[in-house]
Amino acid sequence: MLSSSTVKLLRIPFSFLLSPIYLFALAQVQEINWFHAILVFFILHFLIYPASNGYNSYMDQDTESIGLLERPPPPSRQLFWTTIVLDITGIVLSLIIGPLFTAVMLLYIGASKVYSYRGIRLKKYPYIGYLIVILFQGAATFWLVYHGSSIDKSSWVPWQGMVVCSLLVGGFYPLTQIYQHKQDVDDGVSSISYKLGYDGTFIFCAIVYLLAWVFMAQFFISNRQMTQLLMIGIFFIPVIVYFIRWFVLVHKDHTQANFRNTMRMNWLAATCTNISFLILLIWRWFE
Repeated sequence: MLSSSTVKLLRIPFSFLLSPIYLFALAQVQEINWFHAILVFFILHFLIYPASNGYNSYMDQDTESIGLLERPPPPSRQLFWTTIVLDITGIVLSLIIGPLFTAVMLLYIGASKVYSYRGIRLKKYPYIGYLIVILFQGAATFWLVYHGSSIDKSSWVPWQGMVVCSLLVGGFYPLTQIYQHKQDVDDGVSSISYKLGYDGTFIFCAIVYLLAWVFMAQFFISNRQMTQLLMIGIFFIPVIVYFIRWFVLVHKDHTQANFRNTMRMNWLAATCTNISFLILLIWRWFE
C-alpha cells in the first residue's frame, strides 16, 4: 500500500499541465491508431510523468513549495522504488507500441534521471538543464505521441510541430521556477529563471512564446488552417492578459513571484491550451 506522502509526491495532477503537448501532437496525426493513442496517453501521464516527478522530489528532498504542492511531505524510500516500478511498467507497455517508440522512451526516462540524479544533476546547470527540459518535454514528447499514435509508425514527424512544442515548453518552464530562487540556490541549483532575474524571466518567456507563435502560424498557414490558428489565438488571450498583469505586479513587488500566483498561471495556461488543442483534435472529424 502506497503511503499518502508517496502518492502526493508523484503529483499525478501535474500531468494535466503537460497534456497540451499530447493533444497538439495527436491533432497532427493523419491516421490515428486509437488503441495506441490511448496507451501512449496512459504511459506518459500516469507512469512516466509521475515517475519523473517522484524521482525529482526524492533527489531534491524538498522542504518548501514545489509544483502543485505548497507544503510537500518528506520523501521516503518507498517513493524511490515506486518511481522505478512506474518507469519499468512504462517501458514494458511501450513494447506494445513498437521498438522505436520504446527506444525513444528509454532516452526520455534517462534524460529525466540525469536531470535530477545527485551524481550528475543537470538541473543545476541553467542552460543545459533548460535545453534538456524543452528538448524532451517538447520535441521528444511530440515525436513519441505522433509516432506512437500513427497507424504506419513512420519515424518521420513534422519538424515544425517539434519546434513549436519545444518553444511552448521553453516559454513556460522558467515561470515555474520563479518562486524557487532561494530554495534552488540553497540546494546548489542555478536555474535559468534565477540567472534571468524576475523581470528577465518574464521578458525571456515572452520572446520564446512569440517565437512559438511565429512557428505555429507558419505551420498552420502552410496547411491552410487559418481558422484553427485564429481559434487557438482566442484561447490564448486570457493567458496573455494574466501574464501581463502578473508581470506588472512582480515588477513592482518581487514577493508577487510566489507559489500561488505561479500555480494560477500554470492552471490557466494548461486549461486554455488543453481546451484549444482538444477542439483542434475534434475539428478534424468534421473536415
